[in-house]
Order: sequence, then C-alpha cells, then structure tokens
Amino acid sequence: MIRFVVRRLGFVVISLVLSSVVVFTATQVLPGDVATMVLGRFASEQAKENLREELGLNRPLPVQYGDWLVNFATGDWGDSISTNSAVRPLAFQRLRNSAMLGLVGLVMYVPLGVVLGLIAALRRNSYVDQVISVGSLAFIGLPEFVTAVILIAVFALKLGWFPSQSAISPDAGFFEALPRLILPGITVSLTSLAYIVRMTRSSTVEVLRMDYVRTAHLKGLSPARVLFTHVLRNALLPTVTVVAIGIGWLIGGLIVTESVFSYPGLGRLLLFGIQRRDLPLIQATTMLLVVIFSLSNLLADIIYAYLNPRIRYN
Repeated sequence: MIRFVVRRLGFVVISLVLSSVVVFTATQVLPGDVATMVLGRFASEQAKENLREELGLNRPLPVQYGDWLVNFATGDWGDSISTNSAVRPLAFQRLRNSAMLGLVGLVMYVPLGVVLGLIAALRRNSYVDQVISVGSLAFIGLPEFVTAVILIAVFALKLGWFPSQSAISPDAGFFEALPRLILPGITVSLTSLAYIVRMTRSSTVEVLRMDYVRTAHLKGLSPARVLFTHVLRNALLPTVTVVAIGIGWLIGGLIVTESVFSYPGLGRLLLFGIQRRDLPLIQATTMLLVVIFSLSNLLADIIYAYLNPRIRYN
C-alpha cells in the first residue's frame, strides 16, 4: 500500500510541475499589458518601463518561471498588483469561503445521488427508474448561470425563501453563512448529481447480476443484508472516482456560481485577477485550484485501492 501511495504521489508531483508550466505560459499570453493596467493608458512609457523593471517583467521568461515556482512552493506567493496586499492570506481566506460552499454542495448531491442511483437500480426499467434517470440528466445540459438565475427567480424573488445574493463578511462562520449558501449550493450540485446517479445505478445493476449476490439470496439472507453487506461495497467503488472527478466539476461550477451570487470565494477572486491582469493573483489562485484537484484525485486513488486491494498491484 505504501509503495502504491508513493507512486501515485510521484505522479501528482509531475502533474503539478507540468500544470505550473501551463499556468505560467498562459498568464504570459493574456491580452493587455500589466503596466498599462496598473498605471493607466495615459502613463508615460518611462513610468511603465520602471514598473516592469520593479515587477521583474523584463527578465527572461525561464528565469521568471523558475523564481515564481520556487517562491510558490516555499509559500511566498507575492503581492497582488491591484490590491497591494499579500496574495497568500487573501487566497486562503477566499479558499475557506469556497470550501464552505463546496461542502454544502457535496453534502447535497453525493448522498442524494447514491440513494437515487440505488433506487433506480433496484427498480430498473420501471417508471421510477425512468423518472430518476430523465430528471437527473435534465440538469446536465443547463449551465450553472442558467440554473442560478432560475433558482433566484423562483426561491428568492417569487417565494422569498432565500436571499438572492450571497455576499458575506470575511470572518463569517459556517452556520452564520449557511442561509446564503443554500441556493449556490444547489446550483453547483445539480450538474454533478446526474453523474453520481448514473454511475451508482450502472455499477449496482452490474453487481446485482453477480453470482455471489444470487448465492446470498439463495441462502435466505434478507434483501437489506444482501444490499448493505454484499452489494454496496463493490457497487460504490466506481462512484468514489466519480465523486473525485466531480470535485473538478465542482471547482469549475464555483467560479461561475460565485460570480452570479456575488459570493466572495476563490473562483470570484480568480475572475477579479483576470479582469485586472493581476499576474501574481492569477498564478497563485490557479495553481491552488490545480493542487486541490490533484490532491482530491490522489485521495480517490487511495480510497479506491483500500476498498479494492487488487488496484494496488496495477
């Protein structure tokens, strides 16, 4: 098991290094000039040149990349050009807010998706199965901003159950912010819900056809015992991977959802940096998202290997 974890961890490190190259390269080809964005278009060329020199933008790109990667790895993420504040405390503060919203979304769609998938599998090819499948798939084609607008129109403006925007104070606790997290949590969870439902259904149907499940029924075991003892452990193996992949979808959904609901999360901070061509802010927040996605997939691999020891030898 330790050898398996070390090998997977090595793959994560390699992927992070390659991702850092892509992130740094992408920020260099963004349209616009940093000095012009900071000083304004009416600033003199000498002032712009002095700012580029101060920020180190005149150095060769390989040197800039090497310094940035070493600084990021050691925790020195630089200062934001647009806010003149340290990037790392700001990024972690927004990450905390995004984590609260992501937790609400995960709590909403993972248990519900597993339960609906099990019901659809146990009632396969029935009216219930068709309703669950069609109902869950209907949300895949809807972009997050469309879902958000519909939820705001119905539950905020018409019914008045929840606030239409989710702006919170920087030091707001989870339970204090919870009422403002319901609608954005539903928004980010609906797209991922269908994947959990479909994967749980298909894997459960496949496991129910296995010989050992038929043998358990022939032994006279109760349906509940067969389901929880013999079916779920194997049926939920693919779902673990889907949940980890869903974290990537969740991160992408948070960027859009936080903007629609004016929620001060990491995704909205990234958009703020892009709009102002704030290179240190863009690079740090993007790499932080990449690290989260990579670690979630590593965790999924470890859980998958624990539940299915044969994976460790592959």
